[in-house]
Formats: sequence, structure tokens, C-alpha cells
Amino acid sequence: MEVAKVLHMNEGIGEASYAKNSLLQQKVILMTKSIRDEAIAALYRSLSPETICIADLGCSSGPNTFLVISGLIKTIYEECKSNGQKQSPEFHVFLNDLPGNDFNTIFRSLPAFYQDLRKQMGDGFDPNCFVTGVAGSFYTRLFPSQSLHFVHSSYSLHWISQVPDGIEDNKGNIYVSRTSPTIVDKAYYEQYKRDFVTFLKYRSKELVKGGRMILTMLGRNNEGLYSKGCYYIVEPLAMALKELVEMGLIEEEKVNSFNIPIYHPSPAEVKYIVEKEGSFTIDVLETSELHIDVSDETCNNTGRSGVQSDSHLCKDRKKATPQDCINSDNMANSLRPVAEPLLVSHFGTELNMDQVFNKCREIFVNCIAKEKTTFTNVIISMTKRN
Repeated sequence: MEVAKVLHMNEGIGEASYAKNSLLQQKVILMTKSIRDEAIAALYRSLSPETICIADLGCSSGPNTFLVISGLIKTIYEECKSNGQKQSPEFHVFLNDLPGNDFNTIFRSLPAFYQDLRKQMGDGFDPNCFVTGVAGSFYTRLFPSQSLHFVHSSYSLHWISQVPDGIEDNKGNIYVSRTSPTIVDKAYYEQYKRDFVTFLKYRSKELVKGGRMILTMLGRNNEGLYSKGCYYIVEPLAMALKELVEMGLIEEEKVNSFNIPIYHPSPAEVKYIVEKEGSFTIDVLETSELHIDVSDETCNNTGRSGVQSDSHLCKDRKKATPQDCINSDNMANSLRPVAEPLLVSHFGTELNMDQVFNKCREIFVNCIAKEKTTFTNVIISMTKRN
């Protein structure tokens, strides 16, 4: 599987699109707002650039694409107002994703984005915001040296650059599950470590000195070997594929050779890799847990549990309160925009996608949704060393 060529979210604004099924990702973005606000305000106070260059890596398309950007611009605008400045800096925003991403939908939504910015700011505010699309893997160089001030990525860096080599024994699984052999778990971690080091090296070249970077990944607690969030999202697909094998609709060997290029790190793993690579100082490293009780269609966000290290102290923060609620249908539908392109690439036309995801929905509603769903997110805020 050539991940960079086949990995992308379902395009457009139809019922199976990522744009219509990304509420979970939106909630995570809202939960991490205070960390972004603190980081971008601190950057502006320390560097005061006339133009702030911001890159959002793994931007996808849909309502979440501009959610982070508008928030960062508003924070800088408020910072300027509090200092009595009549003019805010200009913003150059780079929206990055793989070449298969639906950039056309992003560009079509730009007029609405600018209009919404003016409405939010008021006072005759002219955003002076210039948006550029950048197609390419963030595991490669994307920008000129020292050209960025701020890098953000949410729910993208748990995707690794390739399915690891040497995982032939992962039969019956499509990711690192509780029944995967230890060698499979190790292979996935080693691939993640190589990719994350590569990512950090390239971003350190592209950021100015004192530039900031915030990354949010679906992860796991230090104590656990497996990600509960990954289980809730991916296990219904694994179970559905097994059922289709039993029905004789797809070949078992074809399923055994299908693995998803995804790894969910712990805070300790993230901290170890960042400190060993050495280009960044960790300002904040936290886990946040999003609890969703989909059995009765209610959802609750809990606060965060800090991860303390010798070099920094993680802070307690207020609970996030997104208005919309995630229910069973939301969870079942959220899988298709992510997994369908990978399935099409591996199985081709022999697999009926409606049949696959109808089974996923049945499995989720009848099995997975009977227990409370917990997503552990790892958030790290960093500053490039001088």
C-alpha cells in the first residue's frame, strides 16, 4: 500500500464525506483551543512578526479546516486590541494534506471563511489573510527554511507513512490489537518512531527560531498497551471483514494482508522521541480524555490529566463544552470517510462498500455502543530551540 497515494478522507459534502462525518475531530479541536491560544499569543509577544506564517498539516476538508485558523487569527486580533494596536499582522496560511485531499472544496469555501472572519471580528476588521494549499506528505520537506512561525496538526500524526514491514503474523487483525503478536506492536512503534523523528527534523528546518508547534494525536495512556479510541473506531471494521469472510464474500488471505497504517502513541513515547531528536523544547504535554456515552446518546467531556516531566509541568484546564453530541450513528458513520479509500485501494471493486459499512454500523450499535467510549488524546506544544 502506497500510503501517500491512497490515504485521504472521502471528498465532497455528501452523506459519506468527511465533511459530514467529522464531529469527533471537531470536538477534539475545540478541547485543545486554550493550548493553541496560549501558544500563538506567546509567539506574537516574543517575535512580533509583521506577517505570521501558519501551517495546518493534515487539514482535510469540511467545516474543521478553517476552525483552527479562524481561532488563531481571532486570538492575535484580541492580543493586538489589548495592546492598543490599530493594525493586526497579516496572515499567510498554508493548508497541507496529501495530494488526494479535496482541495477544491476548501478553495470553494474561502469566500465564506473570509466573510465569517469579518463577522466575528467586527469593527471594520479586514483579515488580510492569504490562504495557500500545499499538497504533499508531512514526512517530507514542505516549506522553505525558516519560513513558518506556527505549525498545527490535529488527528493526523497517528497516521504513519507506511504499513510496517514484518507483520505477516498479524492475521485476523487489521491494526495493533490485543491479540496482535508482540513483534507486530514493536514493528508499528519502530515505524512511528522513524516517521516522527523525520517529521520533527523537517519542521525544525522550516520554523523560525522561537517558532511554535502544537500536535494532537489519538493516543493512549502510559499504562495501556492498546488504544481504546482505536478499538472503538477500527474494531467494528475488523469484525465486519471477518463476517464477510465467513459469508464467502471476500477471501481470507486478502483480509489477512490488509493492515491500517496507524499508531496511537503514549505521552511517554512522544516525550522520549521529541527529547531525543532535540530540535524542540516541550512547553506542554498533556492527555485529554473525551468520554462519549453513545448508548443513551449523551456525551460528556472530562477534564485533562497532566503528564509531568523534569523540564515542564502540565497544567489543569477547564472542561471543553462543544454543543453538539456524538451518538451511535455519528460514531458508525465517522469510520467510512477514513477507511473507504484504504479499502478500495486494497480490495478493489470486489468489496461492496455499502455492505461493509452497514455491517460496521450493526456491530457498533449492537456491541461497541453498549459500553462507554473513551478517546485518549495526546497533545504536545513545543518551541523550536535557538
